[in-house]
Amino acid sequence: MGLKDLHLKLKAFRLRRFLIGDGKRKKKGTEFTRRPSWMMPVSHGYYVVEDQSFRGGSDDFESSSVVVQREPVGDIECWFFGVSDNQIADGIHKYIQSHLFSKNPNEAQVRRNSKEIMRKAYLCARAKIRETYEADEIWRAGSVSVLVMNAEKLVTAYMGDYRAVVCRNGVAHQISSWDQQSGKRHWSRRLMSVRILGFNLGKAKQPRGSELVIAAERIDSSTEFVIIASPGIWEVMQNQEAVNLIRHLEDPKEAAGCLAKEALNRMSKSSIACLIIHFD
Repeated sequence: MGLKDLHLKLKAFRLRRFLIGDGKRKKKGTEFTRRPSWMMPVSHGYYVVEDQSFRGGSDDFESSSVVVQREPVGDIECWFFGVSDNQIADGIHKYIQSHLFSKNPNEAQVRRNSKEIMRKAYLCARAKIRETYEADEIWRAGSVSVLVMNAEKLVTAYMGDYRAVVCRNGVAHQISSWDQQSGKRHWSRRLMSVRILGFNLGKAKQPRGSELVIAAERIDSSTEFVIIASPGIWEVMQNQEAVNLIRHLEDPKEAAGCLAKEALNRMSKSSIACLIIHFD
């Protein structure tokens, strides 16, 4: 084969490669096909301590409930995770079930309304227990829920002493509504709430965790896992402690068990339940 023939073949190869693509570039005006939702790398594991009476807990001790549900909505894979006390757990899950999963919403509705649906689920559940329980029981009611969409978006709600903590590049971040509003607006609204409560309740103080927090944030390459857990975890360890304790564990079920057992070793007296969501 002569040099001229080889040169012509190389030109033809380059032209063909440009026309069909080489897998590393996309033609103008086109997009790569998104991976199906069932290929999104989300895994989870949980652990619940059913009885803590041997640790000195009260005779009427009630363990927390854990809820996990996966539902496809069009091309969106929706995961709902919840850890709640038994007073409020059923009300929250039923609202999510009837207003999100059972209504067959389209993708746009899920993306647009997920945060509002979570907020209403908590408010309705709290209103329902207000009709049944005493005022002090309402303040003790607690829950934390997480809605994961395509491993891209995280919508979180919590109240009481339940909490959600996300690990990003090894650093613990407590999920809160602070990122969604300015500090001035946040503190002015909180101050107004305290003043109103003070007027209505006299000297009664509002528990720090009694407010409802709703937040939404993106899941990116720095997001490793999320811990959602009951007061029995958080009363005996700090956020970063919990992250450091389980970060080396690849199995989320093993990680959840590790957290729960450590809380027991530290003589936690409150309900111990935790759920770990891994983004691989």
